[in-house]
Amino acid sequence: MNADRAGAAAAAPPEIRLGLDTGGTFTDAVALDGEHRVLAGAKARTTHWDLALGISEAIHALLSALPAGVRREQIALVAASTTLATNAVVESRFSPICTLLVGFDERMVERSGLKRGGGGSIVCVRGGHDASGEEAEPLDEVAVRAAVAEFGGSVEAFAVAAMFSVRNPAHELRVRECIRAGCGKPVTCSHELSAQLDAPRRALTAALNARLTPQVRHLLDSVQEVLGRERITAPLMIVRGDGTLVKAAVALEYPVETVLSGPAASVVGASFLSGLRDFVVADMGGTTTDVAVVADGRPVVRAEGAVIGGWRTMVQAIDVHTCGLGGDSEVSFDRERRLSVGPRRVVPLSLFALQFPAVRTELARLAAAASLPAGAGHFAVRNPATGPGPALDRLEQRIFDALGAEPRGVDSVARTAPGVAALRRLVDRGLATVAGYTPSDALHVLGRQHGWCVESARLGAALLALEERNASARRAADTPEGLSERTHEHVLRQAVRVVLETALARDPGVEPGTSGPFAQLMGEVAAGRSFSRLLDVRVGLARPLVAIGAPAAAYYGEVARRLGAVLNVPAHAQVCNAIGAAAGVVSETCELTVNQPVLNVFRVHDPAGSRDFNDAQAAIEEARRLARVYALAAAQRSGARHPHVEVTVSERRARTNTGDEYLAEATVSARATGVPVLSGSAGDPVQAAARGS
Repeated sequence: MNADRAGAAAAAPPEIRLGLDTGGTFTDAVALDGEHRVLAGAKARTTHWDLALGISEAIHALLSALPAGVRREQIALVAASTTLATNAVVESRFSPICTLLVGFDERMVERSGLKRGGGGSIVCVRGGHDASGEEAEPLDEVAVRAAVAEFGGSVEAFAVAAMFSVRNPAHELRVRECIRAGCGKPVTCSHELSAQLDAPRRALTAALNARLTPQVRHLLDSVQEVLGRERITAPLMIVRGDGTLVKAAVALEYPVETVLSGPAASVVGASFLSGLRDFVVADMGGTTTDVAVVADGRPVVRAEGAVIGGWRTMVQAIDVHTCGLGGDSEVSFDRERRLSVGPRRVVPLSLFALQFPAVRTELARLAAAASLPAGAGHFAVRNPATGPGPALDRLEQRIFDALGAEPRGVDSVARTAPGVAALRRLVDRGLATVAGYTPSDALHVLGRQHGWCVESARLGAALLALEERNASARRAADTPEGLSERTHEHVLRQAVRVVLETALARDPGVEPGTSGPFAQLMGEVAAGRSFSRLLDVRVGLARPLVAIGAPAAAYYGEVARRLGAVLNVPAHAQVCNAIGAAAGVVSETCELTVNQPVLNVFRVHDPAGSRDFNDAQAAIEEARRLARVYALAAAQRSGARHPHVEVTVSERRARTNTGDEYLAEATVSARATGVPVLSGSAGDPVQAAARGS
C-alpha cells in the first residue's frame, strides 16, 4: 500500500451513507462519507424484470470502487429513490383493492375519479361527520362488515375515506378496526395522508396508496435481499416525493408518498452538489428529462398536490415538469415524416450490440439489402423469467412465444400494428426488451460519446435514413452523420423548450400557446436563431441552470447558451439522484385547525379527539403544543435524529354585522426536521416536545 492509500485508510470515516436510485434506464449507487464527500459511484442497467439484479450489480460495483481501507461495515445508512410508484400510477399497473366511502353521495364519488379505475371495488356506507367535527350520521357497521366479508378474500388492500375525517377521524378508525378484525388486510385511512378538506381527492389518494403497496413492497424486498447478500446491515430509507427521507417500514404504509421520488432526489442532489440556493435544475436521464425550480434552498412544492398519470392527488411533491426525452429515447419518423424523439425508451443499438454481437451483423445485412422490412433496425428479446407473469391475451402470448433469449428483428416477431402494440405491452410489463436507434447512438456516431459499438450506431442511423428516403421519395438518403446531427439538434430544442415552459409556469397568466409571436419567439430561442433581423430580442434565464444526469454534459452547454443561462454541471452529475438520496433529511409536518363552530367556542381539531376552549388564544396555544408533539413523534417514527421543530400559525379573520373582528379559523402547522438515524445512533425521545418553537 503506498503512502496516499495508507493515509486514506487511516482517515477512513466512521460512517458512510449509501445512496441508490432505481431509474427507468440505470440503477445508480454512491457512497458519501461523514463529511458528505463522494467516495465512489457506480452505475448498472435497471433490470425491470427483476430489480434485484440491477441493484446488486450497482452495489457490488460500488463496493469494489471504495477507497482502500473503507469497509462495508462502515455503511450506516442506505437511502433509495425510485420511479417505481410513479411508473405504476402512469401505466395504471395496480393491485386489486376495495375502497370504502363513508357518507359520500353519488356526485362526490363521480368527482373523485375513483370510477375511472383508481378505486377498485367501491362501496358506499352511511356515516361521516360535518365541518365542525360532529357526527352527521351514525356509521353503518353492518354494511362495513358485509363489504369486508364480500371483498376481503379477493383484494390485496382496503382504502377508507369518510366525510370530514380530518375534523374527526372516528369513523375511519372504526372502519379500519372492522377490516382488520374481518380479514387482516392492509388499510389506508385518508385522514392520515392529508389534512385538507377535499374528501373526494383524499379518497382517491387513499385508494392509490392502497394500490401501490405491493409494488413498493417488491422494491423494498429486492433492496433488502441484495443488502443481506452483501452483508450490509444499515437501516434502509426511501426518498419521498417532496425530497425528504422516511424509514422503509413507514414508506410501505404510505407508498403513494414515494410518487416522484426519483425527480425529488435529483433536486436534492443538485442542491447538494452545486451549493446554490436559487436555481433551475434539469435532470436528463435515459428515459426522461425532469426540470424543477429551487428557491431559497428548497424545491418548489406543488401546493395543490401532485398530478401523476392524470390522477389529481393530495401527495406533497415537488413541482416538476417532465418530458419523455432522454439518451435512450426512441428516434423515429411520425406520420408527416418529421423526425421524432421519444417518449418511448429503447435500448441503444450501440449498447445492445455489445451484449449481442450478432446484432451488428444483422444491421450490416439490412443496410445492404435491396429493400427494407417495416421496423428495420429494431430488435426484441425475451427477458429472463422471474416466476409466473401476468395473464396475457392471445396476441400477447403469440408474440411472447416468438421471442427467445437471442434477439430477433421486430418485423419477424410482430408483423402488424396490433402486434407491435402487443410487443410494447410486453415491454411495459418487464417481459421483453426492444432495442433501436437513440440519441445515445447519435452521440457515438458524432464522436461525442464513447464506450459502445460505434459501427452499430452508424448502421442504425443509416437504416433510419433509408427508411426516410423510401417513405418520402427523397433522391438520396441522409448520411449517418447527417441524421445524427438532426437527432442531436432535435434533442437540444426539446431540452430548451422544457426549461422555458418550467420557467414560464412560475408566472401566472403567461400562456405561450402554440401560435402567435410569443410561441414563435419560443421556437426561435429553442432553435438558437434570432427572432428578428431588426430587433435584438434575447432570453436570459434569471437563475443558474444546474444540469445533471448521464447525458447532460453532451447537451446543456448549448442549451444554456440558447437560454442565456449561467450553466453549472457539478462533479458527479451522472449519479446525482443517488447522491440526493444519500444526502437527504427527514421532515414531517402536522397541521391542525382551530375554528369557531358556535359563538365563543373555539374548537381544536385533534386527531385524538376535538377539544373546546372559551378563549381563542388558549385554543391556538393548545394547537401549537399538540402540533409540535405530533410532528416530533412523526419525524422520529420516520427516522429523524435530533429533530428541530418550527411552528407557524395562519389566521383567517372575519367581521360581524357590527364591524367587530373575530377569529373564523386558524391553521397551525408544525414541521419537524432532522438528520436520519444512522447505525448505532439514537433519536430523541418523543417527550422532547418542548424543544423547538
